[in-house]
Amino acid sequence: PAPKVMCLIYTMEAAHSTRIRAIRETWGGGCDGFLAFSTKSDPRLPTIHLEHDGPEEYKNMWQKSRSIWKFVGAHYLYQFDWFMIGGDDLFVLPHNLRKYLASLAYKDNADPRTKGYHVGKRQKQVCCGRAYFNTGGAGYVLSQASLRKLLTVIDDNEICNAKLRKSNEDVQVALCLQHFGIGVTDTRDHEERERFHFWQPGKEFHWEIGKDHWYTNYNKDWGLKNGSDCCAPDTV
Repeated sequence: PAPKVMCLIYTMEAAHSTRIRAIRETWGGGCDGFLAFSTKSDPRLPTIHLEHDGPEEYKNMWQKSRSIWKFVGAHYLYQFDWFMIGGDDLFVLPHNLRKYLASLAYKDNADPRTKGYHVGKRQKQVCCGRAYFNTGGAGYVLSQASLRKLLTVIDDNEICNAKLRKSNEDVQVALCLQHFGIGVTDTRDHEERERFHFWQPGKEFHWEIGKDHWYTNYNKDWGLKNGSDCCAPDTV
């Protein structure tokens, strides 16, 4: 059977009638489950307002993310095989995502309910030796097993920086999962074209190779491609 994927979006009330509505009218219905987490609940979309430590602001995204993962773990953990999370500016191709995740598990002869996966557009912070992570800008995916592991340490301040108030929730999730030996997956295809993308398609296509830019530095370990080599045909 095809894997079941739940798509999770973090947003604000101001985007309900624009970005969230657009997602619901385009790709959101292709996910097996869909929820947006916002500053106001609206069952029509649906959006859910969750309390979290600290203010509702970009600089406190890690605390919002912690609340999202704990809510999803409490209510949906065993209903889905994979969980994708990202911002309200995402555009996802759910069919490609589901097909790729199925191929990944098949290649490894593994079950996402028991094997930890952390899937997305990998990057490396130049400041930190062990900070490989999947950028939240492209959206990233946790297998059910990874989410189950994450939930056991998400309130641990030593392992998972539970009290930290920062924007880099994607880095923090990666650090939490590294405690269990769950690293980031190389999601490129056989020609080293990316499946997950931080930028919009035109910017990926026209990216200046070697450009002095933080994005270049974050991808130095494997390099970037542009033109028709920028993006896999089965991009998600």
